[in-house]
Amino acid sequence: MTTPSAPLTLPHLIGLVTFAASMATGQVLFKLGALKAPPAEGLGGWVALVLQPVVLAALALYAASTLLWLWLLQRIPLTTAYPFAALAFLLVPFGGWLFFKEPLNARYLLGVALILSGVVVTSASR
Repeated sequence: MTTPSAPLTLPHLIGLVTFAASMATGQVLFKLGALKAPPAEGLGGWVALVLQPVVLAALALYAASTLLWLWLLQRIPLTTAYPFAALAFLLVPFGGWLFFKEPLNARYLLGVALILSGVVVTSASR
């Protein structure tokens, strides 16, 4: 069964951007959880890490994001949807910069521009 290749609708676009943003948010939550926990050593350390509320929230967000992704893939082609997943590659480092004071440099910003260009080009071709 193939997915129709109809143009992106506003709900699809909102869903795709929400998917990327939720994946990026999950990564920031994972980092926060990793920083709050002692180093995970042995089974008990890993269990303590995973059971932190912030890590559980990240896992729940990933589960919800997966459901959203499946809903999107029922409605739009993978070749249309997948470039939007790359938006997470833009958002995660910005989250690192914003919340953890991680540095961003000119090379990163150039990469952001290239990724955005690719998303625009691939979504406009549909």
